[in-house]
Amino acid sequence: MKLRIGLIGHGDLWSTRYRPALRMLHDKFDVRAVYSTISKLAESTAAEFQADPLDGYRALVCRCDIDAVVILKQCWLGWLPALAACEAGKAVYWAAGLDFDPVVQRGVREAIEKSGVSFMAELPRRFAPATLRLKELIATRLGQPQLIRVYRQSLGRGKQPSAGGPSCPAEDSELVELVDWCRYVVGHTASAVTSVCHDDSYQALLLDYDLPAAAESGAGRSPTKASSHDQGAATPTPSGPRVAAEIVTDRSLPERWSEAASFRSPASMKVHCENGVAFIDLPSTLVWFDDAGRHVESLETESPVGERMLRQFHRSVTSLVRDLGGLADAYDAAAVVKAARESHEAGRRIVLDPHPGQS
Repeated sequence: MKLRIGLIGHGDLWSTRYRPALRMLHDKFDVRAVYSTISKLAESTAAEFQADPLDGYRALVCRCDIDAVVILKQCWLGWLPALAACEAGKAVYWAAGLDFDPVVQRGVREAIEKSGVSFMAELPRRFAPATLRLKELIATRLGQPQLIRVYRQSLGRGKQPSAGGPSCPAEDSELVELVDWCRYVVGHTASAVTSVCHDDSYQALLLDYDLPAAAESGAGRSPTKASSHDQGAATPTPSGPRVAAEIVTDRSLPERWSEAASFRSPASMKVHCENGVAFIDLPSTLVWFDDAGRHVESLETESPVGERMLRQFHRSVTSLVRDLGGLADAYDAAAVVKAARESHEAGRRIVLDPHPGQS
C-alpha cells in the first residue's frame, strides 16, 4: 500500500537523509503536496516529486488525497502543523526536533493521543545499524549493560549554557536523543539524574537505572508484573541490578580549532556489559570485545537510517495496531533533560517520576 504524503518544511538533513530515502521507497510513499516557509524550496521539491506546492500547512493537511504528513522542520510554527494534521485525521511523522517542555506541552501529547492517528517521533540513533546490532549482541553474547558512556564534542560558543543543559535548541534536541539512546540500550527508564556543569566547557549527565529483578536473566526484557500485594510499591521488589550512564558534552575547544574537534575523538558510545565491552561509532561501526578477543563489524551495507525510520512509519500507519511508543519515549527523555536542569540549579541528584508527562 502506498501512502500519499505531504511534506512540511525542509530540515538540514533533507538532501542527505529524507530525499534519498523517499526516492528509494517510491513503492511505499507518494509525495502529493509540499509546504515550506521558504517558497522556492517548496517549488523545487514539488517539481522534483511531481507534487503540488502549497501556500499553507492547513491547506496541505486538509487535502483529501493526503494520508500522512511528514514534518521535517519546526520553524516558528511549532506544533501547529502536527496538531492540524491530527485534527484532520492524518498520520504524522515528526522530524522537527525534540526541544520542548514535557510539562508545559503536555496538552500537545494529550491532543495527539485523543486524535486516534498514528504519530511517530523521530529517534534516529535507535535505528542506526550499529545500535540494532548492539541490541542483538546484548541479548545473545554480551549480556546486560552495566555502565554506558556517551561522548560528544562540539566547538565552544563563548557564552554560558542554559541551566544544566546545552546552549542552543538544536543541542537541546540532541541531548534528548542521547538520553533516549541510553534508555533504548538499557531497555529501561532512568530512575535518577545528576547534572554536573563547568562554565561553557563541560557538562555531564549521570543517569541511574534501577532495573527490576527480571532483567537479570536477559537484556531488554519487560519486567514481570508485581504480585497483588506489591502493586502499590514505589520500587520493584525484589530489586535487580543497577546500571549507570554518563552523557558527556565537551565544548572546551574554541571555534577557530574546528579541525581539532574531529581528531581522535572517543567512541560515540562505550558500553560495559556482563560479558564484554562494545564501542559504537554511528551510524555503522561497532567494535566489541569478549573472552574470545576483539570483533570488528562494519555495517556499511545495511539500510540507511532514513530508510529504516520511514519504513517503520509506513508499517505503523498501515498496521491495525496504533503505536505511540516513540512519542511517549520522546516525552520521557525530555522530562529527564528538564530534571537535569533542576539538578544543576539545586546542586543535587533528582529522583525521576516513573511516569513523566502524565497527569
